[in-house]
Amino acid sequence: MRRVLTLTILLILSFLLQTTVFSLHDVTSVSPNLMLILTMSFGIMRGRREGMLTGFFSGLLYDLFFGSWLGLYAFVYMCIGYVNGTFHKNYLMEDVGLPVFIITLDQLFLDLVIFISSFLLRNRMNLGFFFVHRMLPQLLYDALITVLVYRLYLRINRHMKRKAAGV
Repeated sequence: MRRVLTLTILLILSFLLQTTVFSLHDVTSVSPNLMLILTMSFGIMRGRREGMLTGFFSGLLYDLFFGSWLGLYAFVYMCIGYVNGTFHKNYLMEDVGLPVFIITLDQLFLDLVIFISSFLLRNRMNLGFFFVHRMLPQLLYDALITVLVYRLYLRINRHMKRKAAGV
């Protein structure tokens, strides 16, 4: 119960920070995708099931407020959380290199889905412009923010594990 409450608070806090504080100080109209970082982090740290659930609720929250199609982001984030959860057993959590690499792949996948659903289906096929002005800055920004935020989520995860073990 405590883990669900902690994850819910992190989800709401990440959403609020992403949509308010960080969107005001954006660089090249890009703000860090804290919801994706949360999904990736808990997928890696807790496994496929928790990554998938975190991704679903992250995407659903984003769909409810900003999505043009209800369920698109929920499905994409859920898939990302599930795939990231496969790294749970084969990963040393203190290493930050793999999360930076994974968040780059996750953001690339998410941006391609956004490009297909928002631009390609509306016959706007300038992928090069989208890549240079939207995808590349977002990839770099998320990779930098992941280094800081992942360590915070790692501390929270350790604390939750200690509380669950009764230590």
